[in-house]
Amino acid sequence: MERNCLRCGIFRTLGSVATVLLPVLWLTFPQPRIAAGQTSGSQDLTSLSVEDLMNIEVTSVSRKEQKFAKTGAAVFVITQEDIHRSGATNIPDVLRMAPGVDVARIDANRWAVSIRGFNSLYGNKVLVLIDGRSVYSDSFSGVNWDQQDVPLEDIDRIEVIRGPGGTVWGANAVNGVINIITKDSRKTHGGLIGAGGGNQTAADSLVQYGGTAGSNGSYRAFGHYFGINNSVTPGGQPATDGWNGSHGGFRSDWDLSTRDTLSVQADAMRTSGGESITAIFPNIPLQTSLNEPVTNALADVLARWEHTLANGSQTSLQVYYDYVHRVGDTGVAEYHRTTDVEFQYHLAVGSRHDVVWGLDYRFDNVDLYSPFEYSAIFSPPSHNDSLAAMFLQDEITITKSLSVTVGSKLEHNVYTGFEYEPSAQMVWTPSARQTLWVSAARAIRQPAMIDVDLKSGVAVVPLGGGDFGIAALSGDAHPKSETLRDFETGYRHKIGKRLSVDLTGFLSYYRNLETIEPQDPFFSVDSGLPHLVIPEVFAFNANGRDYGAEVFLNWDASSRLKVSSGYSFLNMLTTPDASATGSTVYQPPGDSPRHQPQVRAHLRLRRNLDWDASMAWTSPLANVASYTRVDSRLGWRAGESLEFSVVGQNLTSPRHLEFADTLEINGTLVVRSVFARVQWRF
Repeated sequence: MERNCLRCGIFRTLGSVATVLLPVLWLTFPQPRIAAGQTSGSQDLTSLSVEDLMNIEVTSVSRKEQKFAKTGAAVFVITQEDIHRSGATNIPDVLRMAPGVDVARIDANRWAVSIRGFNSLYGNKVLVLIDGRSVYSDSFSGVNWDQQDVPLEDIDRIEVIRGPGGTVWGANAVNGVINIITKDSRKTHGGLIGAGGGNQTAADSLVQYGGTAGSNGSYRAFGHYFGINNSVTPGGQPATDGWNGSHGGFRSDWDLSTRDTLSVQADAMRTSGGESITAIFPNIPLQTSLNEPVTNALADVLARWEHTLANGSQTSLQVYYDYVHRVGDTGVAEYHRTTDVEFQYHLAVGSRHDVVWGLDYRFDNVDLYSPFEYSAIFSPPSHNDSLAAMFLQDEITITKSLSVTVGSKLEHNVYTGFEYEPSAQMVWTPSARQTLWVSAARAIRQPAMIDVDLKSGVAVVPLGGGDFGIAALSGDAHPKSETLRDFETGYRHKIGKRLSVDLTGFLSYYRNLETIEPQDPFFSVDSGLPHLVIPEVFAFNANGRDYGAEVFLNWDASSRLKVSSGYSFLNMLTTPDASATGSTVYQPPGDSPRHQPQVRAHLRLRRNLDWDASMAWTSPLANVASYTRVDSRLGWRAGESLEFSVVGQNLTSPRHLEFADTLEINGTLVVRSVFARVQWRF
């Protein structure tokens, strides 16, 4: 069945590729060459050549600037031009273009996003950062993507690391790191007004202005509003998952001296929406679907000071405060306050050692209350959690073409105590156009409140004769950290001036994976009618093994046409420990696709007219059929400052399901959509 599904999917994929690319290739040759010198937002494609992409500076691998081509990790960089021409209106849709990243929409305001498997509502093995601020929830162990809104026009790049990044980023950077880096405010002077709408994204508007602050500073301030319409249930009825939000913020950057810079930024956002959930009322008893409101009130402030010493060494001090008030997720009201202080030092020791070390302390104050009868319960409802960490990494130059990087992060958390996350990388550049690298690393996913303090009814079980049982899930009072041992190798080759290939292979071993363990049933008369309690508890009694490969190619077919393609293969196997009986793995392999091919094309039809198209196929999941997604964008510039665009998404089918294992949330269908936008810079 898998082979037949794959064969059908490949043929559908090839057909979609032909549909997308043949008209593109036909239109390529009769048009005149385009002169360089376009303004931002209308760049000539030659400004993002293969040569430029291979020389992009990235910072997420080693916490220092490195050329992408010389890094010893599986890295993919999504540039501002990629974002602009994708036609996406949210960050999860932008991430779809990165090979090895699995993005599945659950409903109109929730996504499951993971790297190399273990996908779920929270995607608890991927660390996500915005300008160095972690947005990974220590309450539910993962990322609430409906809380992450960054004006896409202000993103400089998104660096996606596939594989562990725990040595420099710490806990929860197990299968990957997504680092969203916004533009320095010096690059966003002037005004920007954008507005758009369509059948799914009803409204999306941005107002922004930036300028100078004195003789040594700059700033930008923005306001963003979005409104998303309800989608469709699997039964074809209108869902109740529409949402809207307003977001305001600013960033300022200062040159305090020739050696010192300061960056300060802050955001505040409110969202409101809804979702359909399967709710359990244990006292009635009743298991039913109901429409639940979901609201977010968020605020954060971050400051980063960077100093260059006389000998060229660099230090940085970053401080941020993050506040979250969320109501939703089976009726739970969450108050989450995070304070984080981080210091980093980058120095050269002799002629062969390039050292980066740092210290970090984070304090979380969390309150999780249950205001509704169907709410999950956290006991105790309040926690004060702290995390202390230090890391050290040394890049050792062996020869001109060979280097070795070794390091480790040491952490202490309140759940499992002391943890360590070492790594080693070797990078060999036999020529200026080729890079071969190998790496080995250990990383952990530390427990969160949901793993320890949760008490929740998950099902009502009729027993006959009017009797009933309640299946109840509880946390583990003695949790373990999920651990990964990862081995990878990669090869990059710049083949001439127009073609590059990036290939990665990996083998990963997991221990202490989270499981759900059945316990002995018992009768209870607490909280209403007498009933049978069928208890289950979280435990950490499974092991796993992944292996796979990812490949990505860039081809500059001409000065006006760029084609890029990628493919990721993943094989997952999880097995409960021999001592466990009746265990269920919490994040089963069937929720992650084995095959994900994709292709994108960017074509400049005329000097002021662009056409962009993308196609991706996702192999079937345990409860979701395979699907092909085709998106297309047409952009027209009227002069240097005004741009109109029309985007079509999911063009191959009127609607499809992308994810089914959504915990308590009832998933909805992704619909075919059209979105039009106008943007004016002044």
